[in-house]
Amino acid sequence: MEKNQFQKTIEVGKKKITIYDINRLKDVMGVPDIGRLPFSIKILVENLLRKLDGRIVTEKDLLNIATWKKQYKTPVEIPYHPARVLMQDFTGVPAVVDLAAMRDAVKALGGDPARINPLAPVELVVDHSVQVDYYGTGSAITKNVAKEYERNQERYSLLKWAQKSFKNFNVVPPNSGICHQVNLEHLGRVFIMDTEAQDLLAYPDTLVGTDSHTPMINGIGVMGWGVGGIEAEAVMLGQPYYMSVPEVIGVRLIGNLKKGVTATDLVLTITEILRNEKVVEKFVEYFGPGMKHLSVTDRATIANMTPEYGATLGFFPIDEKTIEYLELTNRAEQAAVAEACARALGLFCTQDSEPVYTKVVEIDLSRVEPCLAGPARPQDRIPLGDLKSGFAQVLGCEYHRDAEPENLSKFIDESGCETRRAPKCVPVSKRQIDLEINERPLKLGDGCVVIAAITSCTNTSNPSVMLGAGLIAKAAVEKGLKIPSYVKTSLAPGSKVVVDYLEDAGLLPYLEALGFHVAGFGCTTCIGNSGPLHPEIEKAIADNDLNVVSVLSGNRNFEARIHQSVKGNYLASPMLVVAFAIAGRIDINVNTEPVGFDPNNEPVYLEDIWPSDDQIRKLVQKHVKQAFFRKEYDKIFAGDQFWQDLDVTKSTTFTWNDQSTYIKNPPYFENFKKETDKPEDISEANALVLLGDSVTTDHISPAGAIPEEYPAGQYLIHNQVKPEEFNSYGARRGNHEVMMRGTFGNIRIKNQMAGVREGSFTLKFPSGQEKFIYDAAMAYQKENKPLVILGGKEYGTGSSRDWAAKGTALLGVKAIIAESYERIHRSNLVGMGVLPLVFENGESWRSLGLDGSETFSIKGIANMTPRKTLEVTARKTNGIQVQFLVTARLDTVVDVEYFENNGILPCILRKLLKMESQA
Repeated sequence: MEKNQFQKTIEVGKKKITIYDINRLKDVMGVPDIGRLPFSIKILVENLLRKLDGRIVTEKDLLNIATWKKQYKTPVEIPYHPARVLMQDFTGVPAVVDLAAMRDAVKALGGDPARINPLAPVELVVDHSVQVDYYGTGSAITKNVAKEYERNQERYSLLKWAQKSFKNFNVVPPNSGICHQVNLEHLGRVFIMDTEAQDLLAYPDTLVGTDSHTPMINGIGVMGWGVGGIEAEAVMLGQPYYMSVPEVIGVRLIGNLKKGVTATDLVLTITEILRNEKVVEKFVEYFGPGMKHLSVTDRATIANMTPEYGATLGFFPIDEKTIEYLELTNRAEQAAVAEACARALGLFCTQDSEPVYTKVVEIDLSRVEPCLAGPARPQDRIPLGDLKSGFAQVLGCEYHRDAEPENLSKFIDESGCETRRAPKCVPVSKRQIDLEINERPLKLGDGCVVIAAITSCTNTSNPSVMLGAGLIAKAAVEKGLKIPSYVKTSLAPGSKVVVDYLEDAGLLPYLEALGFHVAGFGCTTCIGNSGPLHPEIEKAIADNDLNVVSVLSGNRNFEARIHQSVKGNYLASPMLVVAFAIAGRIDINVNTEPVGFDPNNEPVYLEDIWPSDDQIRKLVQKHVKQAFFRKEYDKIFAGDQFWQDLDVTKSTTFTWNDQSTYIKNPPYFENFKKETDKPEDISEANALVLLGDSVTTDHISPAGAIPEEYPAGQYLIHNQVKPEEFNSYGARRGNHEVMMRGTFGNIRIKNQMAGVREGSFTLKFPSGQEKFIYDAAMAYQKENKPLVILGGKEYGTGSSRDWAAKGTALLGVKAIIAESYERIHRSNLVGMGVLPLVFENGESWRSLGLDGSETFSIKGIANMTPRKTLEVTARKTNGIQVQFLVTARLDTVVDVEYFENNGILPCILRKLLKMESQA
């Protein structure tokens, strides 16, 4: 079959554009009506049709996706070619390090290192490194950016080297915005025009990103999702992204949001609903009449939190609002092309007919209520009026005050401590500590809000809630309200356009009057870069074990993620962030209690300062201007003076600095051979850690502060790095020595082998001696002992953190046995040659009576096939054996190939060397 028979020419303005018409598949190949497929599946059909070459993409592959079925008993894989790759600096730095190491490896083996080069365009946005060291003043942003460059000059020099030395590699410098918001407002094409094709070719914009919140771009009809850095490297090196044909859950939106309800309230509600619907590893596609009531930025907020409800996509198809948004954001030419091409291909949503879905979930927008989510998971939604009682429940009772959060519900059921009726359940008294800071007295206690952050692309991309926050600030200032001195306030937009329209509307001065000065243009508090609290406040929290909280307009609130001293973290709209900053505490019912008192001691209620929907709508229409997008994005790649002053020279290979504690040549290609040794069965492996449910990649590989007493801190001290210069784990992801020591290094991780003790501790067998997890792993390596990890449900949930898999592999872990995995982390494990295994349905390490003291042997690894059943024998210290079956979560033949090559990168390198030798 000749694919050129599917080419179709359309006219857009004065241009003639070629597209690959998927609708012709019915006539040419007898495929049933393409028009009834989900929009996201149609994009995959176009991708495989356009890439059809008979070698990598075959007619069978094309038919597999074009004849999409609602469900598949066994996985059916297809080779998908994303058009581009999006990165941020935390995940981008290790990717650049890996590519530099690959060039070294090719050179050492006599090949041409310049062949290691991105073939798909890469756009890296530096957004993860700025911290809120300074806040509450007009100079905060200048000081924070200066501090950012002081800490990260080596990393930024590496990125600038990559920009100079690799083809197809562009960097958006620091202090420019957050990658997903920059992608939404500028980088996203919706349809890409290939000017190098023989005819002007247009095709749907698609991407993979090295950040789990990449699906935010789904809000404008662009297919994109998060992958691990190692998968992204494969895509940028020209390899297809092999994926299983997905199920697609349709979410029919009906009704309209009530007055005063925000997109943030909606996404927290959707997150709770879809988590319960178990949409993990599925596509979610929105449709229905309610969709028309949502702005593109409302849709982007919902799409942004796709990983929080566990899906791969949270897709909104292209419609007239998408086109209007492209025009508003200074992409008029792309808007015209996108509309014409989408209509021609049947990718323009008109609501005339409903696609066929695996399952349809209906959500009534009119039933959404104002809410927050917390204290430790995004799906734990709390209606605004229930927040006070909810926090009392978090505090628990004296008898159960040290209970793990996931066990609170069990205690409530068994002891009745919710109603305080059980005889031994004594309510916790909210403690209040008297402090004096700068000769000013203050009271700090349980429930106090110590961090209030308007942060994250999730919400700062939405002018409605940002201008709404400004209106609340204005009303509060006019009523004489102030924010308590113990609250650390910050404003960190994901784009400089936000400041432009806040200034234009005259609202920025009111936010600043409450302490919400711009602290940076980056992720900041949302990814744990909240910076320090005042030393006296941190000391009071630690000395008195206070349960203080943060309130942020972000997308994640896992324990110890936001700040290690802050136990409770609540996600809220920017408007509620301002309100709770004024209140200064979370244990308040803002529906009935005042958020503060004016200078005359008159109470001020939330309804007194909450703006109307009409007020917000008029401000959006008047002050969000195309000129602002043109001004900020015309210079987006130029960078500030700090960036321009970095003196970096172009070169084929990178010059490693042996003394660096930021950038190290990784060990992945040590003793590399052109032919691989196939994996063998695992014999007499020890358990390194024993974990419960919902262990996140933050638990496995934290991004925040490096404790001085932990192995990573001790390594830095040994290398003459002062504790105040540690920076963060995230900033040191280019140094495997730091990152492998930080693996399972979260101070809140609960390894069941270590009893009730939190932190990076385990037992080293056979002695049973307690050690840091890193130290135990190194001791096992000296004994040539393989390692396994036992986990529960949703192992590896959260960020697309490749170091959670890289660190696991470098510690010597050969396999993980869990009840289920989050999609990205499972892929990352496979990409590092670690075998992900799942217990049979209903079984777990608990039900099997395992405690981590056993040794484990796994049979059947030789001659691996997708989803092969393997036999595990766990031998206890008394000689008793427990045998059980597991399934290898190597879902496709490509997964098997990567596993047998000890990971994606060695596999690709062998292929490149083979191609070079045959050339």
